[in-house]
Amino acid sequence: MDYQSIIDKYYNEDNKLRYIFMTHSSLVTKRALKICDLHPELNLNRRFVEEAAMLHDIGIIKCNAPGIYCFGNELYLIHGRIGAEMMRAEGYPDHARICERHTGAGIGKEEIKRLGLPLPYEDFLPETMEEKVICYADKFFSKTHPEVEKSINEAEKSLAKFGKDGLKRFKEWEMMFE
Repeated sequence: MDYQSIIDKYYNEDNKLRYIFMTHSSLVTKRALKICDLHPELNLNRRFVEEAAMLHDIGIIKCNAPGIYCFGNELYLIHGRIGAEMMRAEGYPDHARICERHTGAGIGKEEIKRLGLPLPYEDFLPETMEEKVICYADKFFSKTHPEVEKSINEAEKSLAKFGKDGLKRFKEWEMMFE
């Protein structure tokens, strides 16, 4: 897969959104690849991690989040679902799973129901180790301050706002990846 050609297809203008997307994705990728290198016992598919980490937020282009220069029509919350549709259309269903499972520390169907989220009633939880690594790495970088890496404590605080389930998963990943 040539992930750069897919990025260039959707982010074809040299603008602030492309800068935010590329900076965020590159830093998430760098952290995820570091985990791959530090943990050979996990038998991670390093090439897939690189590709999927670079593409995990591809769907933000269609969302309405003016603070990060996204001027689409869709809710930002569903950017993962949108990205998954885009990646499936490109012929990459495994990469699509990363898109739809990286939001928060994954979103379970009970959480979708309890919070009334505009998502299908199903689990969007990272299952494969590659999905978990990318989801974990993503929590250290926001798109509002794309160059700044959060500490573990800051990442935990960000997740804690959305409930204990995601925070619990994140802490389990800390034990595996740090």
